[in-house]
Amino acid sequence: MDSNNIEQRLEKIEQLLMAQSLQNKTVLNIDEVAQFTGLSKLYLYKLTSKNEIPHSKPNGKNVFFNKSEIEEWLLRNRQATNEELEAEAINYSVNRLKSSL
Repeated sequence: MDSNNIEQRLEKIEQLLMAQSLQNKTVLNIDEVAQFTGLSKLYLYKLTSKNEIPHSKPNGKNVFFNKSEIEEWLLRNRQATNEELEAEAINYSVNRLKSSL
């Protein structure tokens, strides 16, 4: 085994361990949120400075995040499936037809 392969395997193990430790936590720091979301720390800091992501600064310096709030934030602006849009269009058409009778 070459050293690059060993380093890659160690990095993967570290990522798996970090992901496993995040499962039980409710409050995350900036590094953990970056790992959890796949967003860069720089972008996360930008979002916090613009108040575009839910976060807390209990001492005015360190940034913390509630994991469930981050999950909700990630899932905002849900896009309807084609099936849902078709059902909505049918309901709209049926209701318009009923109201015109």
